[in-house]
Amino acid sequence: MKGFFYGSGTALITPFNENGVDYEVYGQLIEHQIANGTDALILLGTTGEPSTMTFEEEHELMQYSVKKVAGRAKVIFGCGSNNTKDAVMTAKKAEEYGADGLLAVTPYYNKCTQNGLVEYYKTICQAVSIPVIAYNVPGRTGLEIQPATMAKIAEIPNIAGIKDAGGNMSKTMETFRLVKDKCDVYSGEDALNVPILACGGAGVISVVSNIVPAKVKELCDLVKAGKLSEAMALNDKLLPLTNACFVEVNPIPVKEAMNLLGFNAGVPRAPLTKIEDHNREKLMKAMQDFGLEVKA
Repeated sequence: MKGFFYGSGTALITPFNENGVDYEVYGQLIEHQIANGTDALILLGTTGEPSTMTFEEEHELMQYSVKKVAGRAKVIFGCGSNNTKDAVMTAKKAEEYGADGLLAVTPYYNKCTQNGLVEYYKTICQAVSIPVIAYNVPGRTGLEIQPATMAKIAEIPNIAGIKDAGGNMSKTMETFRLVKDKCDVYSGEDALNVPILACGGAGVISVVSNIVPAKVKELCDLVKAGKLSEAMALNDKLLPLTNACFVEVNPIPVKEAMNLLGFNAGVPRAPLTKIEDHNREKLMKAMQDFGLEVKA
């Protein structure tokens, strides 16, 4: 299927406190995104740290998020797992709670074959009626969706697209060639947003848009309007900030960036740790160079 969502999607952080999810801050983050034009909120993805959350925490966050967003943007929940039964359970619950769609990362650790990937996505999709985006991030999972495999996955009726965070434009182009009439391609790597959009990508699922949602939205709109020189100029400005978001493993830097902007986002859950001082300095400089006011 095509056309599930177009434009700017934010892979939103999850703020925690000693009691669990800090819903006061989380609500502020959602409102900040919607006020700045974000088209879709991707929740419980990698940046949202679901790997360190309990099922109860995830389900509570799903219910809160749907009510809070109240139809003002697409709500897409992460549901992937290295256990297909768990992925199906989460997918069903997300649909029950009112999600617009799902983001399903490939299995990890107990990796499967390419045929196993097709069966994995079939099983998830057959359990729900809402759109599902396949999530290719081999740097995290150790398992890559090959273009020919994505062509098979794209035949599943409610597969809406692929979030491509593979970082290999040659494979991305082959994926475009094979699926362009079947489903959409979304950039999952901020550094490649412009080329993926320019080649026909439907949108982005961005980390840096936590920090500058309006600018990422503007980037998507410029490319869609065919204003590539203006998009490149904006991208040139965004790139140092994007790079600073990955000086340590995501979401360590972006959480600290939100703290520096005045949101009480806290720190990631263990085993992730607070950003190291020298990397915090790099992040602060990139934010200040971009023109953001930071609260050191």
